Amino acid sequence: MSEPLKYLAGFGNEFQSEALPNALPEGQNNPQKCPYGLYAEQLSGSAFTSPRHSNVRTWLYRIRPSVQHEPFSHAEAGHLTNDWPAGPANPNQLRWNPFRLPSDEHRVDFVEGLSSICGAGDPCSRHGIGIYVYCCNRSMENMCFYNSDGDFLIVPQKGTLVITTEFGVMEVRSGEICVIQQGMRFNVAVNESSRGYVLEVYDGHFTLPDLGPIGANGLANPRDFLTPTAAFDDVIVPGGYVVISKFQGQLFSAKQFHSPFDVVAWHGNYVPYKYDLDKFNVVNSVSFDHMDPSIFTVLTCQSQKPGVAIADFVIFPPRWSVQEHTFRPPYYHRNCMSEFMGLIKGRYEAKPEGSQPGGATLHSMMTPHGPDTQCFEGASNADLKAEKIALGAMAFMFESSLSMRVTKWAQGISSLDEDYYKCWSGLKNHFDPDWKPEKAT
Repeated sequence: MSEPLKYLAGFGNEFQSEALPNALPEGQNNPQKCPYGLYAEQLSGSAFTSPRHSNVRTWLYRIRPSVQHEPFSHAEAGHLTNDWPAGPANPNQLRWNPFRLPSDEHRVDFVEGLSSICGAGDPCSRHGIGIYVYCCNRSMENMCFYNSDGDFLIVPQKGTLVITTEFGVMEVRSGEICVIQQGMRFNVAVNESSRGYVLEVYDGHFTLPDLGPIGANGLANPRDFLTPTAAFDDVIVPGGYVVISKFQGQLFSAKQFHSPFDVVAWHGNYVPYKYDLDKFNVVNSVSFDHMDPSIFTVLTCQSQKPGVAIADFVIFPPRWSVQEHTFRPPYYHRNCMSEFMGLIKGRYEAKPEGSQPGGATLHSMMTPHGPDTQCFEGASNADLKAEKIALGAMAFMFESSLSMRVTKWAQGISSLDEDYYKCWSGLKNHFDPDWKPEKAT
């Protein structure tokens, strides 16, 4: 039986990890000769001159440097694209039923199973986001992937991902998330048909949101983020190991004849990490009114405008609802942000019948949205006692200040729900011109 994986705890820490004793150089980063005859290589996630609070880099001590590969050439990208203007503009409320898993006869790995749903901006200018779904049923064999354009936040919905990185190995199950930052090479293994979502940011990196009046504690606690520990392969691959790069929205592949996961030791603050969504410490109103969804933010990538996010990752976990004299579900809303929602498991409180695990919705900038007819009527007449809501459920939202364009593929697939708009068609006119205050309850 293999030993359980080990992790380092914390968010934004200066970490260090060794797979062999004394593999990290003492007192310096780049000695003339490294221990064990290793190569020193720095992976920079920020400009050298970035302020200390945002300066991220890691030193890797590896058996062979990553530069040792054959030239890159174009690779088949399937439904993966970052050419967002190519998609037709569509302001409608959009909903997708569960994205289709590949058949047993059609074997698809994580990279092949990546499909672009929507996005904005341009990876060349390092501004924007991309949103993807992955549907796969086989492991990446003698292959790794890295993203030159930005960071990937991966949200598994079905199946467990075993992700091998240059820093070590992570197991990421449904109900957890992971972040693989720009430039980090990784491989994804699965043992069943798997599906999930990916949020990509070009501008910077994800951080924990400021807590403000909440105080020092709450939401996602830094200690609950886990980073893998050093592990390495020292193997020669006779047929070649394929390295796939996502560069300027296109895929390129190169061949090398050794494992890219040959890092014996590393130290730094630029790392992959995972987080268990069940550990999120929810805050909410205990008097009246429905609070804004910003109180459920797990991670954020901020723009240069204070308080305005390139992307927020928000969840809606099980929690107590106790507000008095209040319509408790989300209110009807038009927003200067774009909202992409998915359901990992269970039923979503605002649309208990329509939203399905493995599907998604997109409510674009200033497009109205809110609870469906069933939810509105039920919540408007409910007995407002203390209630534990979203039991057995986990919904999430990718929210962005950018106006996203939906790809042609996502607007043409069979899982697109053409009748989504009908979930509001049954809302009744309750206007009473003779209403008096004493009639209110």
